[in-house]
Amino acid sequence: MTTLGSKQSQDDADLLAALASGGDLKTFLADLVELAAKSTPRAAACGLTMARSSGPVTVTATDALAQQADEGQYELDDGPCLEAMREGVVVRVEDMTRETRWGVYPARAADAGVRSSLSLPLVVEGRSRGALNLYATEPGAFGPDDETTGTNWAGHASGALGVALRIADSDERADALQGGLDTRTTIGQAVGLLMAQERCTAEQAFTLLRLSSQRRNVKLRDVATSVVTTFEAGLPDGPARW
Repeated sequence: MTTLGSKQSQDDADLLAALASGGDLKTFLADLVELAAKSTPRAAACGLTMARSSGPVTVTATDALAQQADEGQYELDDGPCLEAMREGVVVRVEDMTRETRWGVYPARAADAGVRSSLSLPLVVEGRSRGALNLYATEPGAFGPDDETTGTNWAGHASGALGVALRIADSDERADALQGGLDTRTTIGQAVGLLMAQERCTAEQAFTLLRLSSQRRNVKLRDVATSVVTTFEAGLPDGPARW
């Protein structure tokens, strides 16, 4: 029998594998929304909204349904995902055809095929900076278990975004700009490996890299390279060289 906990553990392992494979942030988030939708039994689609100076934007989505459901809210500057993002709260819609919040948006969403939704805030460095949005084509699709699962996925997304911000703000900024995706990919791989080894979050793994960089007075990229090289060399268990 597959329990909710064991299913989530497998999904977490899949996500760690995606991060450790070295893809960039956009690829990682694309994998995340796919896994979030698959792990939520009645979800038909999933999108990820981020706040930008020019306005909210969907940075990745499983399909056109999620993209359309997200963008319909941006056009009206109102809707469940924007409320989740701006207020930092979980927003659940049981039935778009009976929903009275957010003006004309629920009716438009229902016309597009969305009957219920679940939006979860992405909190990065103490601020809500986006939302993970699950959509279903039937009413009442999301319950407490789905909210728990969705919160876990939102936490993974928040952690990855937090790491990206720290990379941009770190002393590696110039090297990252010069080295392009190579530096970001190596750091992403190292973060994924440390998450798996230390059973910690993405932000905690990045902190381990940063502290090691400061303690040894070497570049963050070089610490990350050491982590990846050690793993690839298949060294026996023992004191880590990083």
